[in-house]
Amino acid sequence: MEAALASARSGVQTILVTLSFDSVGRMSCNPAIGGMAKSHIVSEIDALGGEMGINADFTSIHAKTLNTRKGPAVQATRSQCDKIAYHVRLQRVIRSTPGLAVCEDEALGLDVRSGAVRGVILRRRGLVPCAAAVVCAGTFLRGRVFVGPQVVSSGRAGDRSADHLGQHILGLGHRVARLKTGTPPRLHRDSIDYARLGIQPPDAPPPVFSYRLRASGAVFHVEQAADGAGSDPSLFHVEQAGGPWLPWLPGTAQLPCYVTHTTDRTIDIIRRNLSRSALYGGMITGTGVRYCPSIEDKVVKFPEKTAHHVFIEPEGRGNVRVYPNGTSNSLPASVQVEMIRSIPGLEQARFIRPGYAIEYDFFDPRDLSHSLESKLSSGLFMAGQVNGTTGYEEAAGQGFVAGVNAARMALGLPPIAIGRQDAYLGVMIDDLVTRGTDEPYRMFTSRAEFRLLLRQDNAPYRLHELAKSIGILAPDVVSEIARSMEKISRETARLQSVFRAGASLYQILAGPGVGYRDLPGADLRLTDEEARQIETNVKYAGYVSIEAARVGRLARMEAVAVPRDLDYSAIRSLRKESAEKLARIRPETLAQAQRIPGVNPSDIALLEVFLRRSAR
Repeated sequence: MEAALASARSGVQTILVTLSFDSVGRMSCNPAIGGMAKSHIVSEIDALGGEMGINADFTSIHAKTLNTRKGPAVQATRSQCDKIAYHVRLQRVIRSTPGLAVCEDEALGLDVRSGAVRGVILRRRGLVPCAAAVVCAGTFLRGRVFVGPQVVSSGRAGDRSADHLGQHILGLGHRVARLKTGTPPRLHRDSIDYARLGIQPPDAPPPVFSYRLRASGAVFHVEQAADGAGSDPSLFHVEQAGGPWLPWLPGTAQLPCYVTHTTDRTIDIIRRNLSRSALYGGMITGTGVRYCPSIEDKVVKFPEKTAHHVFIEPEGRGNVRVYPNGTSNSLPASVQVEMIRSIPGLEQARFIRPGYAIEYDFFDPRDLSHSLESKLSSGLFMAGQVNGTTGYEEAAGQGFVAGVNAARMALGLPPIAIGRQDAYLGVMIDDLVTRGTDEPYRMFTSRAEFRLLLRQDNAPYRLHELAKSIGILAPDVVSEIARSMEKISRETARLQSVFRAGASLYQILAGPGVGYRDLPGADLRLTDEEARQIETNVKYAGYVSIEAARVGRLARMEAVAVPRDLDYSAIRSLRKESAEKLARIRPETLAQAQRIPGVNPSDIALLEVFLRRSAR
């Protein structure tokens, strides 16, 4: 969805091809957005004009800030959304976006001539000419769903797979492999004994992802009705409002989540039935998610543990389904019932649907450039799980970048460049196209070298210039952010020039236990967000300056371009192994070459000397 919206909002006629529009925006797994590092990506998408953050905010039923005891660099927002409201609102946005058409059909392949995409081949409609195509097929490419020994060809429960497109892309030279993910069963909320569970209340007031929503604080209090009357169109990118645009006032009537745990009996049931699991019974060959393991994986890899957390999370306000987070599995349905009912509070649980594992094709992302365009076929862009990632947020981030760059190609404009020093989006894309992945890739704050510079809270400010150049974010929002940046800069300068008892207000604020509002003469006209930016910038100034110096060194290496057709075998003394790796990845810059696994500093020194001599 982000790819199609970004392309259309860039001013390019765009067609969203889907097997079923009813499935567009559907949250296949847990209806939650954000979490550690993932929320940084969501806020970056929002800062550039994407839809995920505000869609999550408007359909949230439970929001929390995570890691509050740690520093701002690793704090994150997680929002449980109403599953139905989320995709209904998103579908309305798609239908209301100028220049975006929807086509229900199956993409069978691409018309590629002279190494460039000329069109998309659809099953019913035939050839549709295009200047660029974005493939974001999720888990649908040769997707296979497993419930114990039962296997069904499916992209997710209830949806058929797309087998032809993957085979076609393979024929273009892209290398393919298999990955695996899964989802827990869904239970009826009225069959759960909540008295036996621990309660996890939401935050009040709730945190939100979208700067647009925070900047219009009135949205929480006035001018908004349940039917959407009085809604600010700039928040929706559309000119009309109705119930689906704003299902309820953000932050009102949030729902609690709950927590329980597995028991000795649970572990015994799983161990006795491991051979009947599709994962451990040998039916699945794809690599699973390391950091979101199935319950079978937990039992096998952590044999000393018997009490694994199980989080009971609602799927919506009027939805009877609950999501027992932590019980993803590929066991037979009958075993799943026995397993779930061995967990405290779930003894009488009624199943709505069993859990399942899904195995699917993905393509080696090292065959892509940083724009997410194929190195093998001009005009072919890829995003999401087809690149080996896992998670809504990682997919949406790639979709936004791919959609923008596909549109810019159609318009004859250069692609946008997002570096590791700019955004978590840049970290993720660089990791994928430089290092590749052999397991589902999930974003973590530990993957970013410049965490203090890439906080969730400063995304609108650090990406302001990029947002202006892309041109999707509403002009009034761009102007509001510029004014806010000016206020922050002006007030920071004032703090450095005003002294009390021999110390500047800046120095006083840098001390422990002092907040901006505690300072004499604090500007009450500043928003809480602006005050928080000043506090963080001042208190972490020393560390930030160190990171900024490292960014400067990285920028110098990023400025050294490496020719796409460079003959690495011509570089004397370069190790054969390094020459092969460099030729395989075809790095775009000297900095990217440095990050290729197996290429050591002496190799980079030789490459740099060679490039400088060649430039003379």
